[in-house]
Amino acid sequence: MGYDVVAMACADRYVVGLDISKTVVEQSSKRFSSLPNAKYFSLMSEDFFTWEPVEKFDLIFDYTYVFFCAFEPSMRPLWAQRMEKLLKPDGELITLMFPMDERSGCAPYKVSVSEYENVLIPLGFEEISIADNELAVTTRKGLEKIGRWRKKKTSLAFTPPCDM
Repeated sequence: MGYDVVAMACADRYVVGLDISKTVVEQSSKRFSSLPNAKYFSLMSEDFFTWEPVEKFDLIFDYTYVFFCAFEPSMRPLWAQRMEKLLKPDGELITLMFPMDERSGCAPYKVSVSEYENVLIPLGFEEISIADNELAVTTRKGLEKIGRWRKKKTSLAFTPPCDM
């Protein structure tokens, strides 16, 4: 845990990484605490489904190899609802989609672009782009895609007051 968090953290971007395992967070915190950018990230042991951050996020990166694909498909709508709740209006969700090959039985469960669309679009997300992950490691070339999704701003319909 933490490699992506550390890679993204910088003076212009404070990054938060979540893992449910306290042991993993402690080990990762120890490993990365002396890095020059350590003041620009935090690693937290929290349950994604119940954690309530102080403020919503501009960007969420879902490293699917250990997240979306780890949930049974019936849990994926709950994942999408949490993403919607955690993002600011007009915020972006980046999804690393993997594995996209046939599998069944247990995690990691197969994912597809349509499985993301089915849970995100009804909640007001729009697809910005879906592309092959050109930076995938050799063994996963052609099996990973990067998705960018934007949470649409909600617009409240204005109803003029009634004439009395």
